[in-house]
Amino acid sequence: MAPQMFVTPFGQRRLDLGHIASQLVAQSAKPDAVVHKWQVFKAIREARELVGATDRSLAILHALLSFHPETALSGDSEHIVWPSNDHLASRANGMPASTLRRHIAVLVDCGLIIRRDSPNGKRFARKGRDGQIEQAFGFDLSPIVARAEELLGLAQTVQAEKRALRRSKERLSLLRRDITKMIETGVRGCVPADWPGHQSAYQSILARLPRGACREIIDAIADDLQLVHTTISDLLAAFVKSEILDANAAQDERHIQDTAPSDIVESRDNQCRSNDRHAHTSAFGEEAFRKKPCCGGGVKQDRKAARKAADSDILNITLPLVKQACPDVADTLPDIFASWSSLRGANQPLCRMAYINPQVWEEAKSQLGTDLAIAALAVTVQRAFNGDVKNAGAYMRGLVQRGTKGELFISRSLFAMAKNTLGEAN
Repeated sequence: MAPQMFVTPFGQRRLDLGHIASQLVAQSAKPDAVVHKWQVFKAIREARELVGATDRSLAILHALLSFHPETALSGDSEHIVWPSNDHLASRANGMPASTLRRHIAVLVDCGLIIRRDSPNGKRFARKGRDGQIEQAFGFDLSPIVARAEELLGLAQTVQAEKRALRRSKERLSLLRRDITKMIETGVRGCVPADWPGHQSAYQSILARLPRGACREIIDAIADDLQLVHTTISDLLAAFVKSEILDANAAQDERHIQDTAPSDIVESRDNQCRSNDRHAHTSAFGEEAFRKKPCCGGGVKQDRKAARKAADSDILNITLPLVKQACPDVADTLPDIFASWSSLRGANQPLCRMAYINPQVWEEAKSQLGTDLAIAALAVTVQRAFNGDVKNAGAYMRGLVQRGTKGELFISRSLFAMAKNTLGEAN
């Protein structure tokens, strides 16, 4: 007659309904079921969060499985191991006794093992005259055999979720890269669009991304970024198509190669004027025909072009962009980014921070305008903080000179610096 299996634990330990349910599950194992104990343990380790196990409890389970001599566990036999606490702690990498008892209870509550306690709580096996084990008291591993299919299915679920999370993260990374580079391309290529607005929308969406976000949050943010991505890509595609159409139209125009009578007359008139000039030059000298200055007309045109470039550049600069591009300035003087008036009024502390002569600021303000000059000053101070600029005053003068020539694009510098700041933060 098979020995009776008692179900209550020894001592002050309570018997819960969950423990009874685990014993019923263990009794439901099919007699012909055969499982590989290390394969099932690998599945438990993969799905430990769904099962409710901990890393320490899995170390104990690994040790308990190692005490069972057979690799294959069948459903028609008992699987009780009875190691002492000292032996079990030794195989669990020297785990303290109190920790050992606590995590054994975790394995019992998870339904992975069952306590088969003796009357005195000791773990041992009683053998018959033929040397076969008649009854054993210890830890029953039968739930692992009974729940093998369930545990393998949980492991596959966890693996599928990990793959889906990895794909979501890859999609988010690609969207971030595309949007950042497309905004830079649009600004660099002077594509007409509200690039600061697109940059602000992109940053506001990313600000909702927490650390260790789950797949649902990542997918929601990626969907919002997809709308920004589609809008920007459509803008760039439309601009490129218009440029291609304009280029094709210019190539398709007919070139006039015939010499018109008016061209012949103009050529003769030019020859006559050249001959007259040569005659008068011999009489009065070359000074008579040197061109006089045009009252600064060329200089006025250059200044007008520079001013137009500055006005176009300032449209791409927003206060959040300057703050994002200059994190050290924002940390040192956080109040100056409350408004544009606060930033304009902070020229003196900014000059003091980078040891810039106030005359350089006055020159920049007169040549570039107040808003563009204060943005250039913030860029100079930030780069001085970074160690990229050794002489901030000379660097600021260089920016002013480029601005007078219409070659200064502070917005591009701000976008690049803001991108670096976001990259370091991620």
